[in-house]
Amino acid sequence: MKNGLLLFIFLLVANCELQAQQDVQFSQYVFNGLSVNPAYAGYREELYLHSAYRQQWAGFQGAPQTGTIAMDGVTDVYSKKIGLGGQVTWDKLGPQESISLYGFYSYRIPLPNDSRLSFGLGLGATQYAVDGSSRKYVDADDPALVLGKQSTLVPDARFGVYYNSYRTFIGFSIMDLFSAYTGGKIYFGNGTLYSTLRKSRHIYLSGGTVVYLSNDIKLKPSVLIKEDLKGPTNVDFNVFMLLQERLWLGASYRAGFNLWGKPALPSELRMGNAISAMAEVFVSDNMRLGYSYDLTTNGMSRYQRGSHELSIGILFPHNNKVDNARCPRYF
Repeated sequence: MKNGLLLFIFLLVANCELQAQQDVQFSQYVFNGLSVNPAYAGYREELYLHSAYRQQWAGFQGAPQTGTIAMDGVTDVYSKKIGLGGQVTWDKLGPQESISLYGFYSYRIPLPNDSRLSFGLGLGATQYAVDGSSRKYVDADDPALVLGKQSTLVPDARFGVYYNSYRTFIGFSIMDLFSAYTGGKIYFGNGTLYSTLRKSRHIYLSGGTVVYLSNDIKLKPSVLIKEDLKGPTNVDFNVFMLLQERLWLGASYRAGFNLWGKPALPSELRMGNAISAMAEVFVSDNMRLGYSYDLTTNGMSRYQRGSHELSIGILFPHNNKVDNARCPRYF
């Protein structure tokens, strides 16, 4: 066994009755709302390419690794009512991995003062896989074990609502809708059933605003609530400062709570907490680079060296120049 602790955790989760699992997570979602809300498609009103890679729990063998690349924009640069986007995400945790492909559509209703109310839908599929050859087992003849690599393709959908003005945004979305009708169960070709590999349905509620402290300094507080109706309710509290329209510096605090008194969560369970430090710099008018470092504040911190995340965003304006003077894009 290459890593007894990780395998123990994996098998424990795979066989327990609690089927809750938090969705793929990025600390820098605050700079790419498409990762948590399909109604965000077209928000920047220009063609926008975003990519990110996250190495979680550095130094911990088999720890999660996640990468994503997304592109979105509007179909008409004048009416700006229709937003389209696409996203590919790859996620790996120990012997399990998934690759998902989604397409997004949003209908954007113009409101007074350059604000918009958007309704979005995402359709796609995820290929889930388990590589049993990466682990050694005490009883390799157990029929419940996957010895080779098994994979299966599962369709899914997302829905979201997004409101924004030039200083404020509010978003609501439901991810992994089809999992509500299948119980989140996956059957592989050999008849093996896994109840935990597939992401369970998630509900996201987010909001934020921008406060002008001066012409060169702006403050952006925001919050994201993540709920899967089974596990702990996760809440992210974020605050960023924008310096001279070029540099974002910020921090985030992530915590879990048993807000609804879920009976499946033991009262003695310690909810995971983490703090993050982030920086985003505009290296040009149309390109930004970002980095974040996360550090868990619970007992897990003794076994790993934090989480690292890199991101890049490139804007492709239709007229080779972005006009942020009338309606800046802070979210």
